[in-house]
Amino acid sequence: MAFNNRNRSLLSLVHHTDRDLHYLLDLSRDLKRAKYSGVGRQTLAGKNIALIFEKTSTRTRCAFEVAAHDEGAHVTYIDPMSSQMGHKESLKDTARVLGRMYDAIEYRGASQEAVEELAEYAGVPVFNGLTDEFHPTQMLADIMTMTEHCAKPLTDIAFAFIGDGRNNVANSLLLTAAKLGMDVRIGAPTQLWPDQNHLTLCEDFALDSGARTTITDDPAKAVDGADFVYTDVWVSMGEPVDTWDARVAALLPFQVNAELLAAAHNPRVKFMHCLPALHNCDTEVGAMIAARFPQLRQGIEVTDEVFESTMNVAFDQAENRMHTIKAVLVSALS
Repeated sequence: MAFNNRNRSLLSLVHHTDRDLHYLLDLSRDLKRAKYSGVGRQTLAGKNIALIFEKTSTRTRCAFEVAAHDEGAHVTYIDPMSSQMGHKESLKDTARVLGRMYDAIEYRGASQEAVEELAEYAGVPVFNGLTDEFHPTQMLADIMTMTEHCAKPLTDIAFAFIGDGRNNVANSLLLTAAKLGMDVRIGAPTQLWPDQNHLTLCEDFALDSGARTTITDDPAKAVDGADFVYTDVWVSMGEPVDTWDARVAALLPFQVNAELLAAAHNPRVKFMHCLPALHNCDTEVGAMIAARFPQLRQGIEVTDEVFESTMNVAFDQAENRMHTIKAVLVSALS
């Protein structure tokens, strides 16, 4: 496939076609092989990329920095304390300033409107590193990981997202699968189902692609026959701590544990997570939750037994963030 993605932003994947996605996935695989074989080329030499992080990050920041460095580009990391954005300078003005100095901008923060405003005024490509609504770079890594662990064509792969069906990861998985013609299931309590407008959008894409979408409050039904079972933390960044009480009450039956994976009836089923995962009480947050809810000492959204098993491919997902982000940068800037 030959595509011209030069100077193209990546904001949500809503406006990317299935062919666009396949192209980025193919390029990601090529760049991954090039890195492993030592034959990579610095196609972005002389380019400069601004990385705006209003929300903290491990994988997204490191993936963008290493991907840019591998291809010869330079990056500037901008956190909320190191710029005037939103304090003494509007987002619109910041976009116009950075667009004069940088070849591209990455943004990670709460507002989808913010990343879209950056793209409108910057005059250079803008890449969404995460907002409350969408997480597009994670999706490319997730689909790449699925293709590495399942020999089926994408249109035959079935996966289930279990947990908060309204969050940015669930939204993006539903959207991406609908565009690629996959079998996607969302298993969540009814009060945590995807927004109806987003569901309608995805169903329209599914009509064109042949995708199968299932929304259910029965976790066993959601995972039955799945090749991958995916989950995420029950309370997202920025939500208040007291949200945990309601979420635990609603989502405890949706914990990914050995019993739920057995309900997939697939000996090759794999577990996925965008990370970080609260699979034990070894972290500050994990310990806090386990102290309040003793039944979760062996894991919250996923048990330690599942997370430490050979079914877990979450660290392959984490690595593939770098390769797929590199594909986004190279396709837009090289």
